[in-house]
Amino acid sequence: MDMPVGTSPKKIAAALTEYWSPRVVGEIDGSYVKVAKVLGTFGWHSHDDEDELFLILAGQLRIEMEVGAVELAEGEMFVVPKSVRHNPVAATECLLMLIERKSTLHTGNVVTERTRSLAEQLGNG
Repeated sequence: MDMPVGTSPKKIAAALTEYWSPRVVGEIDGSYVKVAKVLGTFGWHSHDDEDELFLILAGQLRIEMEVGAVELAEGEMFVVPKSVRHNPVAATECLLMLIERKSTLHTGNVVTERTRSLAEQLGNG
């Protein structure tokens, strides 16, 4: 029996040409698995009804929240609880994987120049 070919989230993220523009690389139940290449400041936002998992594939990421900040290094993860305002910041280029419900809007309840539609995240936009 042939086994399916695996996916390297890190390689896919590294090949992205636009910062802060996640790509869906898989789905599980009601959630998408996404990868992104990030640099600089994303912007404050929240997701009213969804948690958001960040897993660092390479580099470092700071997630600022109103109650403080968390610093993440390669291999570390953090879940931003639903309705918590947060602002991801990467001082240097960072590759990350996100797991979030399919209903999660990219920039939550705000629209900015960084906002990407689901079609764009699926590679259709």
